[in-house]
Amino acid sequence: MSTATLTDPATLAANKRLAVQFLDLISDGDIEKIAELITPTWTMEGGPPDLPAGREGLRVLFAHIGGVQQRWTIDDVVAEGDLVVVRATNHCVQDSFFGVPGRGIVQVFTATFTMQILDGRIARVWRNAADLQRLLQLGARILPPAPPRPSMP
Repeated sequence: MSTATLTDPATLAANKRLAVQFLDLISDGDIEKIAELITPTWTMEGGPPDLPAGREGLRVLFAHIGGVQQRWTIDDVVAEGDLVVVRATNHCVQDSFFGVPGRGIVQVFTATFTMQILDGRIARVWRNAADLQRLLQLGARILPPAPPRPSMP
């Protein structure tokens, strides 16, 4: 894709719509429709470790997320070149998050997604979310380190 195409207002607007559609489909949990929006080599940084590429990565991501009811609200969308940055707020109820029970507790958190769009499909996502904020909403607490144990003779 040429540099002129990457800065064309119509291309930037289409890329923004694609990024917003991606998060709308995440809200809906529609893996099959999301799979139509990504490249075969799609990757995500900032999600579960060792997430496979492509459609298999989506399946693993949703299996990791588990039972969740969520809705993303788009706060800002900025596009330049082949990148789209979306700042969004999520309202969700999830069975658990990082092992902390969450059933019935509404969590509200923000996240920023940077998406690389290649030939009209999402090739890469970088996720930066307020996961600590979510854990604290669920009742997790940060404790000071335990004092060192005395040495054994």
